[in-house]
Amino acid sequence: MINGGFPGPTIEANWGDTIQVTVHNQIEDEGVALHWHGFLQTGTPWEDGSPAVTQCPIAPGKSYTYKLHANLYGSSWYHSHYSAQYAGGLTGPIVIHGPPGIELEQYDVDIGPVMLSDWYHAEYFDLVEQTMTNTEFVPVYADNNLINGKMNFNCPTLPPRHNSTPPCFDNAGISKFRFKRGKKHLLRLINSGSEGLQRFSIDGHILKVVSNDFVAINPYETKVVTLGIGQRTDVVVTANGELDAYWMRSNVSRICGLNNSPDAVAAIYYDDTDDKLEPGSQAWNVPDPGTCANDDLEITTPIMELRVPEHDLYLEMPIDLFVNGSGVTLWSMDGVSFRGNYNSPTLLLANLGNLTFEEEWNVRNLKDSKSVRVNVINNSNTSHPIHMHGFNMYILHEGPGTWDGTIINPHNPIRRDVYQLRPDGHLVIQFDAAANPGVWPFHCHIAWHVSAGFFIQFLTNPEEVAKMRVPNVVAETCRQWAEWTGTNVPAQIDSGL
Repeated sequence: MINGGFPGPTIEANWGDTIQVTVHNQIEDEGVALHWHGFLQTGTPWEDGSPAVTQCPIAPGKSYTYKLHANLYGSSWYHSHYSAQYAGGLTGPIVIHGPPGIELEQYDVDIGPVMLSDWYHAEYFDLVEQTMTNTEFVPVYADNNLINGKMNFNCPTLPPRHNSTPPCFDNAGISKFRFKRGKKHLLRLINSGSEGLQRFSIDGHILKVVSNDFVAINPYETKVVTLGIGQRTDVVVTANGELDAYWMRSNVSRICGLNNSPDAVAAIYYDDTDDKLEPGSQAWNVPDPGTCANDDLEITTPIMELRVPEHDLYLEMPIDLFVNGSGVTLWSMDGVSFRGNYNSPTLLLANLGNLTFEEEWNVRNLKDSKSVRVNVINNSNTSHPIHMHGFNMYILHEGPGTWDGTIINPHNPIRRDVYQLRPDGHLVIQFDAAANPGVWPFHCHIAWHVSAGFFIQFLTNPEEVAKMRVPNVVAETCRQWAEWTGTNVPAQIDSGL
């Protein structure tokens, strides 16, 4: 938990603010590092919160103060990036308020974050252990699905798993929301889960999509919004229904996700309706298309137009499953299964001019490339939410099979920090590498896939990285971690991220 709760507290700020967050690690036998999802960290890559990449973990009993610049506005979240800790509850929402002249025209009431999360009634480390000792490739299934941390559950249905399974409570309750009849309500949808592709809807209400990740888009209407892990979608909903209470629903895709109880509900009550009333509304009849993809690129265009620049580097990144020498099934990205070294963050080595890295760190030195195009080729029958740190990616094309070389909307493609890669398909992205010198992770956001090596690092503009003045506190955090690991052995059985 963070500050005693799950989800953790909402961090709220205005566009242009500097946010300061002090993290105290009170976990006795593990490090921790918090990642601020979607924040570009331009000029301050050491604040990204990626252990083994941009910092050493915060040692048990120690603290670190992150300083974040709110250069973008909208909805996001923070989470631990140390192993799969966030699957155990180390997450929380972020709201960055933008220019009033834009936002207030779109809605009357800000409902706030709506966090959608699959849930496991097991310790996260046991699930990592299951992933990393899995010689029969038995996938990890979630036990429940939550809206803002709540959902009822039938505890006797739990499968036998581990002796460390946390206590389970039947009928723990659901989240409840209040709408004002006739008013427009902003809902900040966040998929903060570990594996499941979420399909969100509200019975009898149309969702007007106004933003994806940290990018405002030309609004469009839909009945169902699809969110991969890490994705955010802001929707405006008009309370124009005839009933007094409605179900809000978020279902993990049965085709694209692994969940034994995938259907989450919350209740929406109009005005002063008694919140003990159970809604009697019916779900929309919108079948799951089974593509495991986001909405069509043709209908998602940013309000602020940016043309795709000419690229000066093209990379192909095949994604593969393979069995290692111990018989364990792992993921590889461009031929390498990642494993990080908590004691030697890539960024700090590059800052010292050391550009020689272990192969298993999977570092790609982009040198002085200005704009890089990447074709991610999925050689598996599993979908992946692909996340890039430090940049909003131009999403140029996605689809089944191989890329035909075309670009969807080259004059103004959607820009996001997470995008769905469909099974046996491709995802073509581009990012302006020269705009943000640093070391930036590029990875699948499914917790168990990252644990099993689905991760690469892009080193951008190393000459500028070498000139950076990294604060002394970053080195001090590494000294504290080295001191702790001098007498303690971290239980790093996975990639570390």
